[in-house]
Amino acid sequence: MKYTTEIVVDLPRDEFIQKLDNPDNMKHWQRGLVGYEQLSKNPGQEGAQMALSFKMGNRKMDMIETIIKRNLPEEMHTTYDTKGVHNIQKNYFKEEDGKTRWISESEFQFSGFGMKMMGLLMPGAFKKQSKKYMEDFKAFAENGTSVEHL
Repeated sequence: MKYTTEIVVDLPRDEFIQKLDNPDNMKHWQRGLVGYEQLSKNPGQEGAQMALSFKMGNRKMDMIETIIKRNLPEEMHTTYDTKGVHNIQKNYFKEEDGKTRWISESEFQFSGFGMKMMGLLMPGAFKKQSKKYMEDFKAFAENGTSVEHL
């Protein structure tokens, strides 16, 4: 399953990247994030991995983020792996009149019957979640609004 989402954030690209690239800020715009741990000696660089833990309702989800391409401020590509799901995220950042257009190309690859069915039956839920993260980042970056205690 593939789709593209985008949003314009009212910040210059350098400031946008500074906020996006700081893992301590993730809790302010990634709902359900309960913690992260750097797994590599070269955090933030290509090949680096980070463990992320989320709680969504009564469900706990752990995943591994791997940076596959880091060419900031223009682009950053990552993968996310959790049980039954391999997610490839290609993020592009374009400067437009002092604002930043964030374009995110998402590809989900499912394994296991349950996850394959979820991908077939609920593709809109994945796109909606991706868009929500972008909207929450925009609110945090522009206004300092945090989702940490929601």
